[in-house]
Amino acid sequence: GIDPAGYEVKQLWYTSKDGTKVPMFVCHKKGLVLDGKNPTLLTGYGGFNVSMTPEFRGSRFMWLEHGGVFALANLRGGSEFGEDWHRAGMLDKKQNVFDDFIAAAEYLVAQKFTDKDHLAITGGSNGGLLMGAALTQRPDLFKAVVCQVPLLDMLRYQNFQIAKLWIPEYGSADDAKQFEWLYAYSPYHHVKPGTEYPSILFMTADTDTRVDPMHAKKMAALLQAKAANGKSSQRPILLRIETKAGHGAGKPITKQVEESTDMFSFLFWQLGVKE
Repeated sequence: GIDPAGYEVKQLWYTSKDGTKVPMFVCHKKGLVLDGKNPTLLTGYGGFNVSMTPEFRGSRFMWLEHGGVFALANLRGGSEFGEDWHRAGMLDKKQNVFDDFIAAAEYLVAQKFTDKDHLAITGGSNGGLLMGAALTQRPDLFKAVVCQVPLLDMLRYQNFQIAKLWIPEYGSADDAKQFEWLYAYSPYHHVKPGTEYPSILFMTADTDTRVDPMHAKKMAALLQAKAANGKSSQRPILLRIETKAGHGAGKPITKQVEESTDMFSFLFWQLGVKE
């Protein structure tokens, strides 16, 4: 069994770029020393009216057991505070979501939970888009990124699989005005040649019928070709493709274990977590 007595969860509030107060759950072992060196994993979603609430996951508990900090930011775009909170993070206001997430990372550093060399981020699907925006807008802020089944080319996303159903949330580049705000943050279109990006593990599946794997594939290829660390073995750009698998729902336990093992092995390596 697991004894939760040795761990603590706090809800902290921080200020985003436009002055909005945003909450974040932070979990770690009791007695954590705020020395700015703790390996920290920050996640978020920020979209589709989805509330991100605390839950138990064995893989995350393993992270805590090894001295890690886990943080969950309740970004705009979700449903945590009703439809207004959702609308403040969709369509032409999508940048608010990214600003909220970047501000969460900066808060964790400022409060000495961690520093830029011990901070990793992870997110999937719409949260994978969040990862792409975060790493292209602030490549200096994170050591490692795990980007799962992501949307990354926001000018063409609507042409693949069922993605046209998401136009009410994101907009469509087929509309001239909407093209402008989509292009302003589309991660694939903001890779800058010669920039050193964080270490990145893209995770996708060959038969994902929700978010086409082309997003992760082309983004990984572009970064490997253009990033200063594109050929690095120490700060790598990696692509993991699960075979005979989809977006994630109903995935067998064996595949979940293999996926979590690869993800956390990557994070342990990059953040220097000891066995």
